[in-house]
Amino acid sequence: MGQEAPLRSRGVGGASRPSTGTHARRRRPRHPAGRTGTPAPGRRRPWSHRTRPGVDLAFAVPLSLWETAWLVPDPVYGYGLDVWAAQGALEHIDAAGLAYMRRLRALLITALVLAVLAAVSRARWTVVTHLLVALLAGGALTAARHDRDRSHAPPPGCVRYSAHC
Repeated sequence: MGQEAPLRSRGVGGASRPSTGTHARRRRPRHPAGRTGTPAPGRRRPWSHRTRPGVDLAFAVPLSLWETAWLVPDPVYGYGLDVWAAQGALEHIDAAGLAYMRRLRALLITALVLAVLAAVSRARWTVVTHLLVALLAGGALTAARHDRDRSHAPPPGCVRYSAHC
């Protein structure tokens, strides 16, 4: 048996072609993803693996502190100082209450969006902290709405949509 040339590729019909020295075509290495659509080993989707606990806590703690620092002093320094500056003008006090509820709603939406993004990234501690902040913001928003509804209630015995109320 003679020595055969190494096989390079298979042509049409499965016939093999031997390499022919200097005119042999060099093949470039294939990309790890290939043409099958499978992801490369270095490429990751956020939901494919759980986020490492250190990275998770590195995002969870500062973001939850920032959201809490926005939520806690806002009734005093945001709403409280606006009411104080109104000096009894009811329309300014109502505007301050509505602005406070808008800020609470913005914080609630922000916390929920960040919780969804953290859930997609499978960062469980970030999800938990954002859901706790969203729960606090939802409670504060509910209390503010209840206070506004109580302060704007019609007098007793008055039908809400009558002409004289």
